[in-house]
Amino acid sequence: MGTTIEQQGTIPADDRAERRVHCPADGRFVGSVPDQGPAEVAAAAQALRAAQPAWEALGPAGRSTHLRRWLNWLLDNERRIVGLVQAETGKSWTDCTVEMTVAVDVINYFTTHAVEFLADRRVAPAGLPNKARRLRVQVRPHQLVGLITPWNGPLAGPMMDVVGALVAGAAVLSKPSEVTPLAWAEAVKGWNEIGAPPVLACITGDGAAGAAVVDEVDMVMFTGSVRTGRRIAARAGERLIPCSLELGGKDAMIVLADADVERAAGGAVWGALTNGGQACISVERVYVEASVHDEFVAKVVEKMRAVRQGMDEPGSYATEIGAMITPAQTEIVERHVADAVATGARVLLGGRRSPLGDAYFEPTVLVDVDHSMACMREETFGPTLPIMKVEDEEEALRLANDSAYGLSSSIWTRDRRKADRLSRRIEAGSVSINNALVAVFQLPVPMGGWKQSGVGTRFGGANGVLKYCRQQTVVSERIALRAEPNWYPVVPRRSELMARVVRLLGAHDWRRRLGR
Repeated sequence: MGTTIEQQGTIPADDRAERRVHCPADGRFVGSVPDQGPAEVAAAAQALRAAQPAWEALGPAGRSTHLRRWLNWLLDNERRIVGLVQAETGKSWTDCTVEMTVAVDVINYFTTHAVEFLADRRVAPAGLPNKARRLRVQVRPHQLVGLITPWNGPLAGPMMDVVGALVAGAAVLSKPSEVTPLAWAEAVKGWNEIGAPPVLACITGDGAAGAAVVDEVDMVMFTGSVRTGRRIAARAGERLIPCSLELGGKDAMIVLADADVERAAGGAVWGALTNGGQACISVERVYVEASVHDEFVAKVVEKMRAVRQGMDEPGSYATEIGAMITPAQTEIVERHVADAVATGARVLLGGRRSPLGDAYFEPTVLVDVDHSMACMREETFGPTLPIMKVEDEEEALRLANDSAYGLSSSIWTRDRRKADRLSRRIEAGSVSINNALVAVFQLPVPMGGWKQSGVGTRFGGANGVLKYCRQQTVVSERIALRAEPNWYPVVPRRSELMARVVRLLGAHDWRRRLGR
């Protein structure tokens, strides 16, 4: 599998170590990429910086033309790219196709609005002395943006951020996870195949390569763990460059007594199991009012029991969820379930590795859980759904907010006023009302985490492009006088008159206006 650096011939492929990728579901060899490090990162950064000025000069409309051609290439190669996603992750085909949907939506949205989002902004001046001036805010991209993405969304993860940066006019140095690098490396190869300017590169390697990316770029967009996010933020602070971090989640779902329990149960199962539960926005804990708790639990167990697990054939749509992507992640899920059971929780469904193989963990429902358990406090990132009975909405809200994380959340109630009131008190970057996860897929509004779930946001309409830019203020004179009243030399009478005018125009009562 080639990368941009290989294509540029920076380092002969034969002289590099390889990272071999195996399918987590069946262990078969899928492909390999170069194991690159700081030298390759520096060479790629230099090439990208050289190409960026011409890319910026194309303007938003010109840049959008290349992005739409890239979209055509992705659609023409959809089966192969989605097949790579499945092979390197072990996902169900359904979960894999979602990744191409994300690519289509993001490219179309930001290219459609590129000119509008990047237009100069005219601003009315403030204060009488400034009436004779024109104010304008214009933007310039960070020359080189670093994009570091995790293993759970090999195509969708980078696509959510790379498009905004490219539309802005930045060059992008991307580094996918060493666990799942194949699909993204191939997508970047497609960028070069369409003849687009060489402003997108893919570095493949481990944490050393990621650290080198942070050291070379002008702005960092990172999605991943809190631990790594802290290290990136610290290094970005040392270099005085901006960073945007989308980190972990422990997303809460609140089900109130007046909720549509049938719909809420379906949303809980889908929200907990999408991508095998390996998503930062997964429903990871549920708080249900006592009067509907038992009904809700029964419906959840019924619906989750019907979920089909396994890596199905490409194009078959025969299963809902696939394998765990890494053995380490499976061990975390296993530990959380064991800890819960040891401290009083009950397993109503699943709770163990599947007969399909060690890479599969059965969809699991836990009840009688509380906040002393790891499954309610630590990010699980797996196909589990712990459900806790609460007395009322106040207890549900208190427990939902009792977390170090604050990424996404959902509230289920038929009462719109109640939903609005609770949404203003829950501590999370997004709230879905009577649905799960959907708030984070709305491109016109921001997606971001509170607390340890991150710093900054992605998407958010124009912000999805402007976050990769620097603002520049331009002030021009409508009438150019020979000299300004406040220029040197200082003339006492003139200065006193200016001070009186300031009081006259700035005070809010006549005593102060007249200086009495």
